[in-house]
Amino acid sequence: MTDSSDAPTGDGGGDGRRRRHWLRWAALGAAVVVLAAAGTGWWLYRKLDGNITTDTTAEAELRRYENERPSPAVNAARNILLIGSDTRTGPGNRKYGKDRGTQRSDTTILLHLSAGGRGATAVSIPRDLMVRIPSCARADKTRTREQFAQFNWAFEFGGTACTIRTLEKLTKIRIDHHMVIDFRGFKKMVDAVDGVEICLKEPIDDRDAHLKLPAGRQTLHGEQALGFVRARKSIGNGSDTDRMDRQQQFLGALVNKVQSNGVLLNPTKLYPVLDAATRSITTDPGLDSLRDLYDLARSMRAIPTEKVQFLTVPRRPYTYDANRDELVQPAANQLFARLRADLPVAVHPGENSSSRPSPDSATDPASPTATPSFAGRNAAEGSC
Repeated sequence: MTDSSDAPTGDGGGDGRRRRHWLRWAALGAAVVVLAAAGTGWWLYRKLDGNITTDTTAEAELRRYENERPSPAVNAARNILLIGSDTRTGPGNRKYGKDRGTQRSDTTILLHLSAGGRGATAVSIPRDLMVRIPSCARADKTRTREQFAQFNWAFEFGGTACTIRTLEKLTKIRIDHHMVIDFRGFKKMVDAVDGVEICLKEPIDDRDAHLKLPAGRQTLHGEQALGFVRARKSIGNGSDTDRMDRQQQFLGALVNKVQSNGVLLNPTKLYPVLDAATRSITTDPGLDSLRDLYDLARSMRAIPTEKVQFLTVPRRPYTYDANRDELVQPAANQLFARLRADLPVAVHPGENSSSRPSPDSATDPASPTATPSFAGRNAAEGSC
């Protein structure tokens, strides 16, 4: 009798069975890996999506005044208000001062995204700009009176909705979305990209900003970066305008860093950035999902860095108080008209107090042939 183990099987005998057995387990293992990866991806998506805080209060207040708000931007352009809050509440924020139960907008930037990804223009609004602030709803359901005061009081009076209504009345530009970030969130964003490089002509020693830096080229991480963009008394001429210029310089360098392939194409670097960003911001319902933020980031990534521009609204010391600001006209209205019409503006190095139209520009600020130039910089210039 022949041992069945020696009988030919046509598939290599025991070796064939072992090979089929191994292939079945390999296929099963691959399926488990795929499912695990998909599950992990879904878990990460849900985690990041759940990090975002939605501001429904501002949405409700803005709906109440819909009839007085400007018309939406033309040509599918978008206007996003970026607010840096100086609140002292929450983890990591108390060391910057006493919590008096209020907060003001430490930094406010109107980001205009042109239709078709043609460009992005970030306009800093001085916190000390004297403006007409409308009657706004307080957190305790009472209302403030309409008054003429410095711009950053709007955020203290009525939060984001009051800031948006104040800016819309000033510029006649409709704000489509908003984002609010506090001190701690800003630090985490900078740390997530492994710091941002700057160059200093002189050393800095500012106790109020918790900042001490040597002169020269260096990379700033969270705490130092926050001190750099907040410092005022010990750098330059000590003005808020000088600080806004420094903020624009830093944000340009940050845009360069985030747009680099080392961040966007590296999952191990991209995830911490997304985690920090989603944990750090409070947005309107139109931007409160990871998909919404991804679409926004993708549209920004397609814009060349030389088309990402930073400038300060044309301003000068207020006539009745040199410690406050007022708009320079007609330059400021010219800028607002260009943004409303989604027409290009140019930037040039120099003072921020006036615009400089091109020699062949027309008198109409909304004319396609008029390309006024304002003092500012673009992200391609970097910080060094």
